[in-house]
Amino acid sequence: MNSDLPGFYKMGLEDRLNEIKKIAHLTDEETNSLRTGGINWQTADLMIENVIGTTKMPIGIATYFTINKKDYVIPMAIEEPSVIAAASHAAKLARQGGGFTATSTEPMMIGQIQVIGIDDIRYAEKMVLANANNIKKIANKNDSTLIKLGGGAKGVETKILETERGRMLIVHLLVDVRDAMGANAVNTMCESVAPYIEELTGGKTRLKIISNLAVKRTVKAKAVWKKTVVGADVIDGILDAYAFAKADPYRCATNNKGCMNGIDAVMISTGNDFRAIEAGAHAFAALNGYKPLVKYELKEDDLVGTIELPMAVGIVGGTTKTNPIARIALKILGIKTARELGEIAACVGLANNFAALRAMVTDGIQKGHMKLHAKNIAITAGAKDTDVYVVAQKMAAEGNVSVSRATELLKELQREETEKTGNE
Repeated sequence: MNSDLPGFYKMGLEDRLNEIKKIAHLTDEETNSLRTGGINWQTADLMIENVIGTTKMPIGIATYFTINKKDYVIPMAIEEPSVIAAASHAAKLARQGGGFTATSTEPMMIGQIQVIGIDDIRYAEKMVLANANNIKKIANKNDSTLIKLGGGAKGVETKILETERGRMLIVHLLVDVRDAMGANAVNTMCESVAPYIEELTGGKTRLKIISNLAVKRTVKAKAVWKKTVVGADVIDGILDAYAFAKADPYRCATNNKGCMNGIDAVMISTGNDFRAIEAGAHAFAALNGYKPLVKYELKEDDLVGTIELPMAVGIVGGTTKTNPIARIALKILGIKTARELGEIAACVGLANNFAALRAMVTDGIQKGHMKLHAKNIAITAGAKDTDVYVVAQKMAAEGNVSVSRATELLKELQREETEKTGNE
């Protein structure tokens, strides 16, 4: 696969789709699913309750990504203009420095069992740890497929919490979920071991559920943006912006949202739980005071960006199987493991963060964003069909993208059309 696709954004819809069809070896049926949106009413009714219809979201392709010396074209589902263009441009600039590198830990998720009403909590904790092997055996009776694949419950940890409702013993069940996100498997295991934990502790179990703060399932990604490519002023500006985010949680929240723009878009396109990823990312950023997910440093005059965050993603089970678009997105990526998907998503998050900071320290975030947003503004003003493109192009050329200006331009077009019809 070659993600270096100059002029891809200039292609027409069918030409772009056919290019991806060729690159990813999509079938005619898969290509048509991308055109139509994939999910029919019957499938939707199986996925959630009280179904009355479906909604569609645009899927675009981020280009120029090289990750661990391998090229990817990356499907991203998002309604916000400029995110995919920004990711692609950042990846193109990073390509000059060797692209992205990424690593990830084993897919170990944490299940939590909350135990209350214990008389001797220290003794209860010792009993849980002393019987950890029995706890793991009970947990592993529930998912033979996961065990065959090398996954399953691998460890038990404990902690004592002082809360407003009294002391609680929290038991952590560490589960290797392989290529799944893991929520169903972990929750089932937690519920299955709860009665035995009650026997060991003499307490009562309350919550038995997965944690989205997946600190044992993280991804790190890095990219180098060369001074000769992006310029010294841009590097200085990004370092100043990073210092701002480190020092101020108001700025940091928006900074980290910039990362999640890209990560969420990859998660949605592949049918993953983007809400779980969001929760884990922001909780991870707040472990030692809320900080930026991406760190920047100067190294030999070049800018080095590094991102680290939990990445509980799956390529099996859930909507990754029931949603045909998710299956197609995974096929386009050409990945074999959930860890690879997590590494790709982290690289996209890093790219989007860099792109946003670069825009803000140069022309400002709105110039490029509003240029790409111009078509939406034209539609809001009432433009249809080819008028949308005409109005959008004129607004972008003028640097005046607003509903009022779109309305004026649309009226001008309508007058011109009326005069033309009258003359004929």
